[in-house]
Amino acid sequence: MARSKKSKVFELLGHQVQPGQRLETEFEAAQLYTHSPLSIPVEIIHGKQEGPVLMVNAAIHGDELNGVEIVRQMINQLDPAKLKGTVIAVPIVNVFGFIHKSRYLPDRRDLNRCFPGSEKGALASRMAHGFFNNIAKRCDYILDLHTGAIHRTNLPQIRANLSNPETLRIAKAFATPVIVDSALRDGSLRSEAEKCDIPVLTYEAGEALRFDPLSISAGVLGVQRVMQAIGMLRASRKKLPEPIIAKSTSWVRASGNGILRTVVNLGDKVEEGETLAYISSPLGHDELELLAPKGGIVIGQQTLPLVNEGDAIFHIAYFKQDDEMVEQTVESYIEELTEFDVDQVTTGQIPLETQQ
Repeated sequence: MARSKKSKVFELLGHQVQPGQRLETEFEAAQLYTHSPLSIPVEIIHGKQEGPVLMVNAAIHGDELNGVEIVRQMINQLDPAKLKGTVIAVPIVNVFGFIHKSRYLPDRRDLNRCFPGSEKGALASRMAHGFFNNIAKRCDYILDLHTGAIHRTNLPQIRANLSNPETLRIAKAFATPVIVDSALRDGSLRSEAEKCDIPVLTYEAGEALRFDPLSISAGVLGVQRVMQAIGMLRASRKKLPEPIIAKSTSWVRASGNGILRTVVNLGDKVEEGETLAYISSPLGHDELELLAPKGGIVIGQQTLPLVNEGDAIFHIAYFKQDDEMVEQTVESYIEELTEFDVDQVTTGQIPLETQQ
């Protein structure tokens, strides 16, 4: 078998990284009113052998924290001497939002609706332009880590444009129990990267402003599996779980105002007409049932028990396969994750397998 070629010097953000080395740097994204720079932390891990360039980024929405921890674990477990290719780790893209524990930038704009941006635009547009052109465009693959929005939680899932065969391949490799074939949204990092023929996976798991150990360990393992699939790490002999692709999804919305009591959980199978939750008045004398419009699997839900009519409460995925089989797949996935010592996973004590 042919030996892998040694990698050359990797250049990014004005730095040169030698093969088998790592470099911690910053990208100045903007300035504060005081003219102090506001910089995005970046770590470059450059393998000794040639291979693809992978970016793993988190906190495009500044309050989505699980991905920050996933990136932290990944960079502390990788050995550049045993890596093929280059990892660009960006744990916090939206530094403004992260500092203020907010999804948005100071002008209330969503950074993930501002790509490709403009160097002459407003703050969000300039940040998007700088990040995309100086970092993201250098990559062969991107893993974009997210959680649910504030007061919403998600079952670990991949969202991706599955019409791209390579995107489908790495989505299956990430091996969350559910993959959502998700249309590209204008202004998103995923949409702009796909225009440059860069396969992108969006990993969604957990809730904003919270660390969820299961979501974090699932993300760490998923990143490892993708790196194995694209030849950056030594492939595991263990057979990957087979994820199931959702044919469509929809939100079930509150039918009235009041206090919410849910009776189903993430990953549960629901039947058409099944009660998902009750919405009552403060005294509880008036109560509404929230019913499933059709059968599916719960992949997201609101966690705040105070609702207004029309609020999105449950995100339901629909499949060609039997829902009971999908539910069993989800249960098996969660059981497999909980076989690990979760404390070890979330403190980075389980090493990634690396290329020999």
